[in-house]
Amino acid sequence: MNNTGDRRRTIYDVAKAAGVSISTASNALNGTGRTNAETRERVRRVAEEIGFRPNALARGLLSKRSHAIGMLTNDTYGRLTLPMAAGVSEVLVDHGVSVFLCATNNDPRLAQQHLEALLDRQVDGIIFTATRLDLTPPVQLSRLPIPVVYVFAEGPADSVTFFPDDEQGPRLAVDHLKELGRSRILHITGPRDYLAARIRAQSYLDACGDGAEAMFGDWSEEWGHEAVQTVFARPGAKPDAIFCGSDEIARGVIDALRDLNVEIPTDVAVVGFDNWEVVARQTRPPLTTIDMELKELGHRAGLAILSLSKGEPVPAGITRLPCRLVVRQSCGSPLRSD
Repeated sequence: MNNTGDRRRTIYDVAKAAGVSISTASNALNGTGRTNAETRERVRRVAEEIGFRPNALARGLLSKRSHAIGMLTNDTYGRLTLPMAAGVSEVLVDHGVSVFLCATNNDPRLAQQHLEALLDRQVDGIIFTATRLDLTPPVQLSRLPIPVVYVFAEGPADSVTFFPDDEQGPRLAVDHLKELGRSRILHITGPRDYLAARIRAQSYLDACGDGAEAMFGDWSEEWGHEAVQTVFARPGAKPDAIFCGSDEIARGVIDALRDLNVEIPTDVAVVGFDNWEVVARQTRPPLTTIDMELKELGHRAGLAILSLSKGEPVPAGITRLPCRLVVRQSCGSPLRSD
């Protein structure tokens, strides 16, 4: 009696249990050759029943692929990268591809170390993502022998890049506020040296026209609080809506308005940007905001790197994916005309 209960199952065990040759079993499991559908299904069912796991190294030698992707990011806390990584993984898992996520901490030495480790593991491709659109990768990626996809980070002109549409997002916010009857809309956003902040601010200014004001500062609650104090301390008409460049800024704005006994949303409506749910849902009132659809960015990046790793063409250039308005309670209902 051949006792295989205490050892790793092999392709030989699968072939024997399924009543086929070793080559037929291999073709069925790898989706190659001319194996008919019934045989493929029987072989795969038998493999699962006896606990057979294909050897990844051997499979890689046959297919010339490691079935692994590297993901490099400078996002130490994962605020932006983790939703994108989830999207990448959702796409790749059905194709038997794993993702190695490596944080560089904006340290070129660490980035190089991670890159060399990924190349040593012979990953099929790399996805680079960052916390800002205009961040240059800390290591040279354009000359690698494997494909590279950029998401939330701009690559070379001939690269495959995915961005959220930072022009469309502010239009969603402004249009929503105007539909609610708001006309004096202020924009409080992050640092002027951030490309995303400038794009969003210009889109807001174009949508609001004459008299619109964009205030640049930090991506922080403190800045949101400070900006509101400044605006409400000066003479003249006060805003009846504030569109913020991030949810953190919006939370600071709401706190400052509350300190000034300004009712939200009755007196001032507030819209954020990010849909960072841990902030947006806990804000009082819960924050209406713009979702950058980070998971969908990950989906698209995952599909692109999968195609490129198989040698399939993917159009180069920047693809901007639409944002989404998430309505909660910080804007209220349409204003009634007296």
